[in-house]
Amino acid sequence: MTVSEQVTLSELARAGFAELSSAREALAELSNLTSTDIRNLLTAFARAGDPDSALRLVREHLERHPGRFSELSGLEWERLALLYGASEGLAQFWQRNPASLLPLLSRGGAIRSAQTYRDELLSAVESGETAAIPVLTPELQQRLRDNPEAWEEPIDRKVRAGEAGWSALRIRYRQLLAEITLADLEAADPTLLFSEVSRALSDLADAALEAAMLVARATLAAGGGSGIPIPAEHARKAPLAVIAMGKCGARELNIVSDVDVLFVTDSAASNIGTDDLLRATTRIAGETMRAIGAPSFEPPLWEVDPNLRPEGKDGALVRTVDSYLNYYDRWAQSWEFQALLKARYSAGDERIGTQFIAAVTPLIWATKDRPDFVGSVRRMRERVTENIDIADIDYQIKLGPGGLRDVEFSVQLLQLVHGAHDESLRLRSTLDALTALVQGGYIARADGEELSNSYRQLRVWEHRLQLRHLRRTALMPREHEPQRVLARTSGYGNAEALVTAWEKIKQRVRSLHIKIFYAPLLSAVAQLQGEDLLLTPDAARDRLQSIGFKDPQGALRHLQTLTAGTSRRAQIQRNLLPVLLQWLGEGVNPDAGLLAFRRISEANAEQPWYLRLLRDGTEAAERLTRVLSGSRFGADLLEKMPECVAWLEDDSRLQPLASSAITEEMNALATRRETIEAVAEAVKRVHRREILRLVLSRLVGVTDEKQSAAGLDAAHTALLSVLLTQIQRFTPGADSLRIALIAMGRYGGGELGFASDLDVIAVYGAPEGVEGAASIAQTVVATLRQLVSDPLTGTELDLDLRPEGKNGSLVRNLTGYRNYYEKWSLTWEAQALLRARFVAGDKTLAAEFFEIADAVRYRDSFGSEQLREVRKLKARMETERLPRGAQPRRHLKLGPGGVSDTEWLVQLWQMQHGLKVPALRTVETLAALEAAVQAGICSAADARVLRTAWELASQLRSAIMLWEGRASDTLPTDRHALAGISCILGFDPAHTTELEEAWFSASRRARQVFEEQFFGARL
Repeated sequence: MTVSEQVTLSELARAGFAELSSAREALAELSNLTSTDIRNLLTAFARAGDPDSALRLVREHLERHPGRFSELSGLEWERLALLYGASEGLAQFWQRNPASLLPLLSRGGAIRSAQTYRDELLSAVESGETAAIPVLTPELQQRLRDNPEAWEEPIDRKVRAGEAGWSALRIRYRQLLAEITLADLEAADPTLLFSEVSRALSDLADAALEAAMLVARATLAAGGGSGIPIPAEHARKAPLAVIAMGKCGARELNIVSDVDVLFVTDSAASNIGTDDLLRATTRIAGETMRAIGAPSFEPPLWEVDPNLRPEGKDGALVRTVDSYLNYYDRWAQSWEFQALLKARYSAGDERIGTQFIAAVTPLIWATKDRPDFVGSVRRMRERVTENIDIADIDYQIKLGPGGLRDVEFSVQLLQLVHGAHDESLRLRSTLDALTALVQGGYIARADGEELSNSYRQLRVWEHRLQLRHLRRTALMPREHEPQRVLARTSGYGNAEALVTAWEKIKQRVRSLHIKIFYAPLLSAVAQLQGEDLLLTPDAARDRLQSIGFKDPQGALRHLQTLTAGTSRRAQIQRNLLPVLLQWLGEGVNPDAGLLAFRRISEANAEQPWYLRLLRDGTEAAERLTRVLSGSRFGADLLEKMPECVAWLEDDSRLQPLASSAITEEMNALATRRETIEAVAEAVKRVHRREILRLVLSRLVGVTDEKQSAAGLDAAHTALLSVLLTQIQRFTPGADSLRIALIAMGRYGGGELGFASDLDVIAVYGAPEGVEGAASIAQTVVATLRQLVSDPLTGTELDLDLRPEGKNGSLVRNLTGYRNYYEKWSLTWEAQALLRARFVAGDKTLAAEFFEIADAVRYRDSFGSEQLREVRKLKARMETERLPRGAQPRRHLKLGPGGVSDTEWLVQLWQMQHGLKVPALRTVETLAALEAAVQAGICSAADARVLRTAWELASQLRSAIMLWEGRASDTLPTDRHALAGISCILGFDPAHTTELEEAWFSASRRARQVFEEQFFGARL
């Protein structure tokens, strides 16, 4: 019987092999090569995460180094299989450097002290050879500072320079990394060993930085290195400290990770001049980074990342302590102090490092009181997912939803909020801080334990993935086979169990973030029975302030009202409010949002569908908080019509209704009313409801600006049509008159925004013999103007474009209009008629009116006199109608590049060419602009510029109305208001200058086109 026949394929499958036939042959061959019983080998390789890979790598090792594994014991074979089955990167290392492998297999894995790692790596780079360069270690520098007379003592060490030092450091580092890795792989439960492993990896990184700095000094002292040489004595003596940041600073480093650092020096610690000191330490820092991360025969360990320094990549690599403090005092942003939460002395001059940490620590805990803290917290959250490939987001263990960053964000946020008053929370490690938060009563014990366990498991998976090829990665494998390998190396039976556990952890981490931050706020106000934590009022206020509430005391009162009592409604509110508070906090005005939510909840208190919708709906609750915290206009309307919350769950109910449908409903209500006041109240309620529908659909992204304009046109037109008919019904003598309403301005163009008035003119006709027809028509139109007015929606009927403006009659008959336009009208009145459109009343009468209007607006000729008049009036309007004190470039209507520039230019072209170019005879600005392009009047490039500015100005005017609840043509200067407007329009509310620059840029280009075409225009 041959050796290979002693192992069956089923036994190989149970051991975890995937390539069964080839594995049986390879095991037999290995058994023969090493004189090892094949069943002992099978037992050993069954311990491997990837038995096939382990077997292949062992054979490759033997091909390069024959005979090395002939005397391994069973335990040593298991250790070899564990290592090679988990890490191809380490296997390749031992193929390059085999000497240390057998001793490791004999003694097993180990986690050593920080001092031991330091001693080991310093010893690795030392050399007694004459070519080595003597370099002062930081300890010896400190001794010399304490005793300057000791310069003659032979207290320096000889250290390898250049790539010889790099290789010695990297080889010994990987040998020690293998010890840690083997200890981790041999653990019965690696999650329980995680903290020790990550601390050991951090300590090993500190030691590597220390040894790398000595190699750097030796290299520079010998005149080597990359860059301008520095004096040898400066290379030896210039004091430099390395501050570890991020995971290394927290002593929770990965297997392979960037090591974030700051480099610090101190002119007071040296007799070298400041400029020379900074030059020397910058060279030392650069060479330290190269010793660890530059390409060489022995591959780099990891990247030393100094980009958390002041000014990032553009800032100085090394600064003095005083320079750092000056920057932090004058220019630093909140996130930079948050990054310092993890700062820890790592290597180099310990006195300088300790001095730096002591100086910056108070700054960290004052972050909560900085003006931009709330925005900074939001940006912290945004940075969790920014730059993630959308294809990877569901596989991201680190950055994806429910991943490591969610845990770290939750813990760090609570530290920053409460650590200012509770020094027990001032810890660097995520797990240590989480324990302190539980002990301090800031997180429920069960939630803290679950979050801690989830974090440990996620970190173990991350370590196993990085260990495979000694590369940075945090992506859960997509394919079954690598999932199976990860499952085996991390204590799960199969890929299915691994994926199930991962999905459960992601879900729990996401929900725990909301629960641990927001749920204690409710316990602080509701005195809930059975809670194992209770925030103090001060702690609750701090937590609310941290998410954007400017009146936390008021917010606590609202929460108390919403959750008071033992009713089912109060219980549901307590369950809902944690997530609702998070969503409100993501809005720009959470205070107003919570107050409005309270009022709406009280108004819907007896409606069983309300809380059920918020609890069970897929989108309604989040959409509601977005509206309430992001739009005063929307919140005010919802408070008046709280039943409309139900629309938020169903996009079809947010679609604008056709004018005919609205008109039919209004007519049905009107016919059952006995007074015109009752009619107006009923139809205006429908009108408000439709405006609210449009507001909600715009705010939650169901409709765009164009669809909103069409919906507003439909709602307003239905209101005018029904009210006009009903006023004629209730006004004595009016039923015999024909009255038509002609829309003008943006209403006529079908280009309404939420801030637009309803510009109209009115025309009447009366049968012969009707006495007082003009007076009756005047009464009808005046009553219409009065009844249409609605402060809640901002609706106003504006008749100022009528002949003679405010001094003219509210309504005229056809003869009156004809006589006026023939004898007295000015060019601007012809211009205004370009957008005239019938909207309500008698269509036949309107058609007769347009026969008169067409002769006025599309004339046979448009001469130089008319051109001068238009130009003169435009210039006068810009100087006289601009509000006093307004910044012209912020005025969206009359300012440079505002809507009036585009509209006046297009209307000039319509008056000049409308008779000859039929396509220009349109009431729509953008349609006329496109017609001008097609007719060769305007270039396509200029048209794009004009369109962009006109559309953005229109969107901004609507967004201002949605945010503030009142119309304004001026872009605010207040940053809070700009943030709200930015949010509505899809700009980043944390960077309001982006919105301003978008407008300034668009309007500047549009003004340039306008001036060239309007004031430079020729007939």
